[in-house]
Amino acid sequence: MATRLSRQCRELIEQQHGIVARWQISVCAPDLSAADGLLRQGRWQTLYRGVYATYTGTPSRPSTLWAGVRRCGPEAALSHFTAAELDRIADRPSDAIHVTIPATARIRFSRSEVSYGLPGIVLHRSPRINSARHPARTPPRTRVEETVLDLTDVARNFDTAFAWLSAACGRRLITPEQIREAAGCRARLRWRADVLEALDEISDGVLSNLERQYLRNVARPHGLPRPRCQAHRWREAGSAYLDNLYEEFGLAVELDGLASHLAETRWQDIHRDNHFASTGIITLRYNWADVTQRPCQVASEIALILRSRGWTGVLLSCRPSCQVNPS
Repeated sequence: MATRLSRQCRELIEQQHGIVARWQISVCAPDLSAADGLLRQGRWQTLYRGVYATYTGTPSRPSTLWAGVRRCGPEAALSHFTAAELDRIADRPSDAIHVTIPATARIRFSRSEVSYGLPGIVLHRSPRINSARHPARTPPRTRVEETVLDLTDVARNFDTAFAWLSAACGRRLITPEQIREAAGCRARLRWRADVLEALDEISDGVLSNLERQYLRNVARPHGLPRPRCQAHRWREAGSAYLDNLYEEFGLAVELDGLASHLAETRWQDIHRDNHFASTGIITLRYNWADVTQRPCQVASEIALILRSRGWTGVLLSCRPSCQVNPS
């Protein structure tokens, strides 16, 4: 095979994890003729229509993604959940291959063109794909900030949208400022005001929906002092981050996302709380139900500790039926 294909074609195939599209070699008649011969001999196989794997057997995940994006033409880029998979915004592979193409492009798929149980291709169209595509990363994909905004657009609710924003920023893949700049380039953006507010919160250290709910349901509406979010502290066992630290008053409010933890994890939390208690910081712990279903009681409990440590503020009622004691 190496003697029948041009050097440029072989290099292209190597770069694309053994994948090549017919449109990529159509300008070179000898390569196109060689490809047809290799297909007839069964040494190559068709994955999607006009896209070939230059080997036999089940294609790898990288090969599959290359095949999916090359099926959609030279201006296509992997996007949404698939780009999130590649850039580690998401923790698991996407079920389908998401590809964004120019708004004016036209592509037709046949039901019979996919073989070997390959994932289907979900097409998205965008007039901004040329600027949204990353200039260097392969396979071709959207920039991280564009991927995050695409995912917020298709999220089923804003809690899910916030999770995408916080995941990308929390993993240091992108900054809130870069996402904000990309958002400003979009004429249309779902939940624009909420997205911009969420980026402010993430800049302040809010990196989960639970932390966001704590600030919105407990701390702000009840007039509690503003905590430091994700406050960094050193201890003998290594560094630690406190979800909400009222530093002046020596109080940490930790938020547990799961109703139950493994025994080992619970003991790690206890040991950490014990350590910080020895430095003068006491810890209160709350879960999702606490901050969403009984925020007023939580605010009262926190205010009681703060007052005992010198806070002179007034606890506010968040609504007429609020159950806090403002005294």
